[in-house]
Amino acid sequence: MPDLQHERSAQSAGFLRIAGIDEAGRGPWAGPVIAAAVVLEPSALPATLRDGLDDSKRLSRQRRERLFAVLTDCTAVRFGVGKAEVAEIDDLNILGATMLAMQRAVAELPGGCDLALVDGNRPPALSCAVRCVVGGDGLSLSIAAASIVAKVTRDRLMAELDVIHPGYGWSRNAGYGTAEHQRALATLGVTCHHRRSFAPILKILSQGRS
Repeated sequence: MPDLQHERSAQSAGFLRIAGIDEAGRGPWAGPVIAAAVVLEPSALPATLRDGLDDSKRLSRQRRERLFAVLTDCTAVRFGVGKAEVAEIDDLNILGATMLAMQRAVAELPGGCDLALVDGNRPPALSCAVRCVVGGDGLSLSIAAASIVAKVTRDRLMAELDVIHPGYGWSRNAGYGTAEHQRALATLGVTCHHRRSFAPILKILSQGRS
């Protein structure tokens, strides 16, 4: 379970405002990539968050939604969300777009931060200090919170797109290449929300199915 060890270590090094950063949506065939930056105030953090936050992938959709509601309503939590659109993913590649989404998340973080704890091993270019934490969403409470904010935000966005473009199952598969999504691509074709730089979508386009 994640805890505050990384945050406390950073505080002992003189950093006061420590943000956890994570993203959602690097792998899907459709939709934007979303990043979140979250700063927690440990002394005022409710037990629901202190004991319940975890890597979003380990949590059920219902549990993520409940924790997201607490996070967004808690005065001990500050967060910012950043998005990189499909056109930016196709232009920059998914890694570059992910770094851009992280930069935008920090830019939207009220009060900013002195240090960013970033999930993974690739540091985005930020105006503050950066520490990469491999597997951070399962180690750092701040990064776990960011993983939940990013995941729930993106899932809700994909559900909205599912209403506009029915048939692909985006409210269920979030744009990943599931069998349902593949069948829809074969019959309905490629939408403006599909990542045309991704190999499966490129293959469909090369066959003239757009």
